[in-house]
Formats: sequence, C-alpha cells, structure tokens
Amino acid sequence: MTGAQVAAAPEQATASAGEYACARAWAALTAAHARIAGQLSTALARACDLSINDFEILLRLDHAPAQGLRLTELNAAIPLTQPSLSRAVARLGQRGWLSRAGAADDRRGVLLTITAAGKDVLRSAVPVHAQTIREFLLDPLTPREQDLLARALSRVADADPDPTSRPGARS
Repeated sequence: MTGAQVAAAPEQATASAGEYACARAWAALTAAHARIAGQLSTALARACDLSINDFEILLRLDHAPAQGLRLTELNAAIPLTQPSLSRAVARLGQRGWLSRAGAADDRRGVLLTITAAGKDVLRSAVPVHAQTIREFLLDPLTPREQDLLARALSRVADADPDPTSRPGARS
C-alpha cells in the first residue's frame, strides 16, 4: 500500500456531509415524532381514555368498507405486532367500541367493524387529536412549510417499498 492509499483509507471510513445530513434529518424526524406522540398520548388518554393505537384502530375502522376489515388489513396500517394488535382489538371490543363477525367467504376470517359507541368515542377524540397535531406540529410551521411537509411525507409514505424499483436505483 502506498502512502497516498494509507492516507485515503481513513477518509473513506468517515461519513460524508450527505451522510451526516441524512443522520440529522432522521434524528429530527424521530425527535419530532416522539415529542408529538407523547403529547398526543397524554391528550387522548386524559380527554377520551384512548391510547394512540386505540384511536388509530377506531379511525381505520370508521373509514373501512361496511363489511369491516380483517385483522391482517388492520395490522398493515397500525404499527403493532399481531399479538399486540389482537389484544388492543379485544380491549376495544370489551368496551363495546368495535364488533367482530365471521367473514362470509372464509370460516376462519374475522371482520372488525366500529360500533355506534365506538363512533361516539371517536367523534370526541378527533377534535383532541386535531388540536394536539395543530399545536405541536403545524402551528410552529408557516403555511408554506405545512404544505411542503404534507407533500414530502405523503411522497415518502406512498413510495414503492422496493428500493431497486425506483428510477436511478442501483441493482
């Protein structure tokens, strides 16, 4: 190895400015999420006796087709393990906020639907959710930043999960 190669090796091992920018963006996103999720958790628990996950489950069921959603469909939208989601669904069912029924096309399948009582609690939780999101996420931003944030996060959320299928991706 030449002296130039030895000198270049440590530089190759250090992070580039772009990599540091990536790390800073990730740290800011996770810190903002943790802060807002904590505020949201407190507000929903205090006002409606709901967890964030309870709110998300009821919200998804409220927007589901009339026949309801299968647990697997709900699991794709809620960031919980399958056993944790099953326990949350069972608790919401015990509170009378959702119902479970067998799927007509599959004897093992179960469809979940929101009940009238579930719609009532969701109706009281939505303004609490909106106020908290406004206060801790949107109010600190200008309207232009709010629009940019919404468009950027939507693009990330809607992206193809296979990075090799993106234009310019390395194979």
